[in-house]
Amino acid sequence: MSTPTGTIEITEATRLLLYQSMLRCRGLEKKAYDLFMEGLVQGTTHLGLGQEAVAAGFAAVLRPDDMSFGTYRGHNHMLLRGMSMASILGECAARAIGCCGGKGGSMHITDVTKGAMGSYAIVGAHLPVAVGAAWAGAVRGTGQVSLCFFGDGTTNIGTFHEAVNLAAVWKLPVVFVCENNLYMEYTAISAVIPVKHPAADRASAYGLEPIIVDGNDPDAVYEIAVSTVERARRGEGPSLVEALTYRHKGHSRADPGKYRPDEEVAAWMARDPLPLYRARLESLGFPATVLDEMERLVKVEVEEAADAVRIAPLPNPATLLTDLWANGGSEWRN
Repeated sequence: MSTPTGTIEITEATRLLLYQSMLRCRGLEKKAYDLFMEGLVQGTTHLGLGQEAVAAGFAAVLRPDDMSFGTYRGHNHMLLRGMSMASILGECAARAIGCCGGKGGSMHITDVTKGAMGSYAIVGAHLPVAVGAAWAGAVRGTGQVSLCFFGDGTTNIGTFHEAVNLAAVWKLPVVFVCENNLYMEYTAISAVIPVKHPAADRASAYGLEPIIVDGNDPDAVYEIAVSTVERARRGEGPSLVEALTYRHKGHSRADPGKYRPDEEVAAWMARDPLPLYRARLESLGFPATVLDEMERLVKVEVEEAADAVRIAPLPNPATLLTDLWANGGSEWRN
């Protein structure tokens, strides 16, 4: 498993950015949970609490015109592409200030102007889309990279194999990132695959290097992100990264997660990326006062976003039939 090697320089500014990014993700997800408990979020949410280091490490290396594709557990990834907290929380709460006008909900966080190409509710559906976007960038010669996040369960979906295969054959600028949190909804991934690592152990079938990284270590993730994204940008083809991490909550708000052994949960909670990274920063000489102030400012940002959601109106019914792919008729096929 890849750990920080020191071969790629991580500047003080980058380390502060990584910590701030994780703080913002954690604050956003906790507030989404709070708004659900207040009754402002109808339906459910899929939180990435505990998985912040993966989003932070990769977001830190992307260009503004790169493209990120996420799953329904995609709030963190889309936030770090530059979307506002209010637009994400507003979408979760079905408010007009939401990024999709309140019509998409928690599983469809999207803002293509930020390179946030969407959170996809259908497991594996976005992998071919990410490959298509990478192909378009390659044809145009833009140097853009597609970054595609997905869960461990997706590796058993046909579109995973189709997308990785085509990307490898055409040497497309796409980085596939499997966030392996050990469970595909309520089932341990180890119970349904014949190999230990659902993504990395299948990489060689497509001529790719097996890459496993500690997904709770932002420095390790950042180093892998630098090497794989730059490899893609140089035209050397795709990479398949497996980031080992753990979600602090159940699969969704409706899931108490009781199927996970207590000792397993405790062990992973002890590896919470935020306190561990703060301790690392302090050991490297970062002043506690600087980190405290960063934490304070993030809390202010989160509360201001939540206040904006609480007073925001519901979508105007007149917008119901806008922003649709088709009008329901058959003429679009002809």
